[in-house]
Amino acid sequence: MITQPLTVLDHHYQDLIDDGKDVINGLNKNPKTLSPKYFYDDPGSLLFEKICELPEYYPTRTEAWILNQYADEIAVITNCCELIELGSGSSTKTQALLDAYQKIADSCRYLPIDVSGGILKTSVLQLQEKYPDIAIHGLLGTYEQALVHLESNYLQSRMLFFLGSSLGNFNPEECDSFLNQVSRTLQPGDFFLLGIDLQKPKEILEPAYNDSQGVTAAFNLNMLSHLNWRFQGNFDINLFRHQAIYNQVDNQIEMYLHCQKSHLVSLEALDLKVSFEEGESILTEISRKFDLATMEKELQSKGLKTVKTWTDEKGWFGLILCQLK
Repeated sequence: MITQPLTVLDHHYQDLIDDGKDVINGLNKNPKTLSPKYFYDDPGSLLFEKICELPEYYPTRTEAWILNQYADEIAVITNCCELIELGSGSSTKTQALLDAYQKIADSCRYLPIDVSGGILKTSVLQLQEKYPDIAIHGLLGTYEQALVHLESNYLQSRMLFFLGSSLGNFNPEECDSFLNQVSRTLQPGDFFLLGIDLQKPKEILEPAYNDSQGVTAAFNLNMLSHLNWRFQGNFDINLFRHQAIYNQVDNQIEMYLHCQKSHLVSLEALDLKVSFEEGESILTEISRKFDLATMEKELQSKGLKTVKTWTDEKGWFGLILCQLK
């Protein structure tokens, strides 16, 4: 077993996470915004794992069904390669892929990458126990850091994968930049596996982000607790209310925290004071819903040619395997 299961990607990691410039900029905007990266402290990551088990939240179980059905086919198409996952979390769904690659290779290498050190270390240690023949090493950092690190540390043929429709958290400009960076990280012949949530009626989408047990609300509000801890803040989470709505013009879920009472918030580590008015909102996340054919064209424009796509029986979620040409 690997005794040191994690690598911090570079010495700028903590500075990048803790400088808080994006918080200052976002809370000074009108309307106010916060980056969804602040969802994922250790408590937030655990809450997200609970969200994935909710009856209303279809994306995780639907994507897991697709992976369980087609992981063997994916492994056969790509053959033995280095497996690299962006935003791995607990790596639960990934085990279908690890099982499949074990069938075709005596040894394999898996690099899970996440910003939450606690859940990453726990999942790596558990996977090392379950898959002793697979070399598993976690990389702690952001997507951007991971791709820069990987671009300069090429070991063997790769399949980079980005599951959970996390791409939907990027606006179109950020998505374009991300896919350009993915292309630069890969060599001709390497693969990119992408999970995307597909467009569907708001009657299905909105309950998935406003669950009856209030877990998503707790997840959203935990962002403020995370900011309190990280930046010596005094957000009172009882003064905010969670809501998610589906914007049918832009085909995206928008997640908000609505202020219930006018008050002042301080973030001492950032030397920042922010006034909130009753009824004012913070946009904490977008989750774009995609059209499969349109996404294939966008990937093609980055040199990533579709090899095969898979969906569930309802056509709610899509998995695209493409290859850099």
